[in-house]
Amino acid sequence: MENLWCVAAGVFQVWMFVVVFLIMLPAMFGLSLGVTGVYIQILVKILEWATLRIQRGRQEQPSVPVPLPNGVESIVDDQVTQRFSSEELASWNLLTRTNQNFRYISLRLTVIWVLGVFVRYCVLFPLRITLAIIGLSWLVIGTSLVGFLAESSAKNWLSELVHLTCYRICARGLSATIHYHNRENKPQKGGICVANHTTPIDVVILANDGCYAMVGQIHGGLMGVIQRSMVKSCPHVWFERSEMKDRHTVTSRLRAHVAAKTKLPILIFPEGTCINNTSVMMFKKGSFEIGGTIYPVAIKYDPRFGDAFWNSGKYNMVSYLLRMMTSWAIVVNVWYLPPMTLQDGEDAAQFANRVKSAIADQGGLLDLAWDGGLKRGKVKDSFKEEQQKMYSSIIVGQNGVSSLKVRSENESTQEE
Repeated sequence: MENLWCVAAGVFQVWMFVVVFLIMLPAMFGLSLGVTGVYIQILVKILEWATLRIQRGRQEQPSVPVPLPNGVESIVDDQVTQRFSSEELASWNLLTRTNQNFRYISLRLTVIWVLGVFVRYCVLFPLRITLAIIGLSWLVIGTSLVGFLAESSAKNWLSELVHLTCYRICARGLSATIHYHNRENKPQKGGICVANHTTPIDVVILANDGCYAMVGQIHGGLMGVIQRSMVKSCPHVWFERSEMKDRHTVTSRLRAHVAAKTKLPILIFPEGTCINNTSVMMFKKGSFEIGGTIYPVAIKYDPRFGDAFWNSGKYNMVSYLLRMMTSWAIVVNVWYLPPMTLQDGEDAAQFANRVKSAIADQGGLLDLAWDGGLKRGKVKDSFKEEQQKMYSSIIVGQNGVSSLKVRSENESTQEE
């Protein structure tokens, strides 16, 4: 029994050494030991091999069922509702979500999948939980302590340091590989940062490279504890539920924040909901009525390593975080676009559309005019019928051409 305890103590010491000295401390100083990069390269090689093996398996076994392509799925879904479900992948990324038929393809592929499950759930998941607990604990404790200091430049510096180190630790907890582009366009104090929205983790991704003032509704429970501690050290803009319905109150508080040029830039997601990272939907014009300089940011996740999209209608926050922490990794590109301001003769809605188009173009996303609020409401049947008729006509047209060919061949045979 004593030997067992000694082994457990030794494993715990090694575990904490890896967490603290090889992951947490480098993350706090913005350094990387290159382990995540090597891990991603190995993943890419494995996924490429799996893709080739699946293609060969389908050629060898034509009876293997394959997922429905987008064209057929569009008979059921329309252009809008497709944006509220997970992005379809061209090949299997060794996560069960993207292929339920892996057992039919190859024994070796199945063995690789089983090993992947062990690595993701028995190694990566405990490690990520540990880092998330450390990061959030440091955020609550650090911001609460900084909050006792008098207002000064030293307090602001310490607050930004605490926020930055916390988000970096949490990002390492997701095996996040973030590529930032055009850093010369980073949001500046007194400005408004607007970005497309895929997941709550967007905040962690952006805050790894700079601090922002968050905007949102006050929550209860653990989220409420975090919000109350954060606002003690940094002027985040939290609203009560009743205030969120008062557009004038929200706009007034945001304008007052922007007017103080020494405060952190406000981070806003104008879509108002999470979209599946294939498109950008309508930006609410309220964010563009505040005034000041807009700093657009485009965020694009690589779906091969995990599905970053939060389908709030299907998964609660706990279930979503569980899926994220058991995925392979988070690989994302972030582009800082040149600052934009309201032009002469341009209203807030036109300005919002111009910013949205710039983000969609830079991120390689589809620019849609639909309101993301449709995610919480029923889409009109006319919208679905239009898309269904289009694909039905394509299928019927192809079948008609095939039947004409068969008929002409039969007629020529009879004549001979």
